[in-house]
Amino acid sequence: MASRINTSFTLIPNQKYRRSNRRSSHVSNTLDSDSQSLSALGNFKALPLEIFQVILKYLSVKDISMLSMVSRTVSQHIINYISTSSGSKRLLLQDFHNLELPGKRQDSAVLEHYRSLGLLFKRCTLLLPTKERLKYIHKILAEISCFKFNGCAAPMQCLGLSCYGMFLQTLTAGWDELECHRVFNFLCELTDLSRKMQTVVFSKPGNARKLELRIRLFCRNVLFDHWTHRSDSAFWLTRILKPWPMVNQARLLYIIFGPISPQDGQVVWQKMIEEPTDESSLKGLADAIKLLYDTGIKEWTADDVISLIDELSVVPREWLLENNARLLILSGNDICFTFMASKAVNGRTTELAKLIVFLALVCEKELYCMDWAVKMMQRVCKVFSTSMEKNNFLQNVANAFACIIMEMLQSIMSGDRDEEDRIFLNLFHLVHAQANFHKEVLYLTINSVST
Repeated sequence: MASRINTSFTLIPNQKYRRSNRRSSHVSNTLDSDSQSLSALGNFKALPLEIFQVILKYLSVKDISMLSMVSRTVSQHIINYISTSSGSKRLLLQDFHNLELPGKRQDSAVLEHYRSLGLLFKRCTLLLPTKERLKYIHKILAEISCFKFNGCAAPMQCLGLSCYGMFLQTLTAGWDELECHRVFNFLCELTDLSRKMQTVVFSKPGNARKLELRIRLFCRNVLFDHWTHRSDSAFWLTRILKPWPMVNQARLLYIIFGPISPQDGQVVWQKMIEEPTDESSLKGLADAIKLLYDTGIKEWTADDVISLIDELSVVPREWLLENNARLLILSGNDICFTFMASKAVNGRTTELAKLIVFLALVCEKELYCMDWAVKMMQRVCKVFSTSMEKNNFLQNVANAFACIIMEMLQSIMSGDRDEEDRIFLNLFHLVHAQANFHKEVLYLTINSVST
């Protein structure tokens, strides 16, 4: 027993010594940590934090962005500066409406500022996980009302969403697809975008005009317009469309890229079904279709894109065939041929023949080369497997020219004066289109015989 007591007694001083050693070691580590932190500040270590923040006031956003890469400690000090009232007031510009300089010089300056700010945030939050980065950035930007889905009372005159889009594009440039998926999901949760889209696609076209406009502006300005690489634009457009059935995809495509009123920016739903439209009304839709077809994104097959065009041509009701033809021409040769070949394969030769007539009409009106329409018809002929099918198709084309001319004549005879003038002009173009179309067919025939 005595031996055990003595052993215990002799161990006590050693235990005290070890505790004392740990305490001194902890103090030493703290000092080392502080020393390393100061060391990481370089020549700024002699400055109080307040003076460091004063220096930042004299640097441009690009310079602050470069400075943030010096060390993790400097980057943290810059993050702290951004969070201060003076820092946020200086960096988070909110003058999105009072753009008084001539032209678009001030617009460009504000957009360039947010491009630089996006790069600053990209560098400052580099070491954070994607989810934490997004939460932090949202916390900082939350005070800018014009960055919110419904935050601005005059969205058509506001540059806020465009600046937000420029900021996000710079922030996420170079991120992999998984991270970009997280960004999209974060924005959808933040804005309740899916529910808003559900409201417009299940409502009668035009019943939710203000919401349609908000969705268009958010999708275009925040998610789509600022990308320089087509593959990036296609990725974000796919995220918008793919969660929905094809019929809803067509509706959303029309809302985001279809024609709008120059007065209030709202979607014009009757444009395609009432009268022939111009190139500017269809260019956005055609560019979006080409984007999905040409960039080779795995979620979109050629059949998907052709089905989307088919659905689009009945939004909100069946389009005039001339507008269909104009959209196909603007979409490019490959899409136009694939669309028409699909009709040929499915036996829809009557529709196909009428479409050929209106392709010729658009070529005549817009002074495009008529031999393009003839060569397109020639390519489509090769889809048919037998001579009988080819001859039947060509007969349908000739009949379609005659029928459409007769329909226009009947409309002139029975219509009012204003309608007569418009249809008569259309008839004039169609007769010339028929003559030029057949002239090109004759040239093609004679040249093939002579060779």
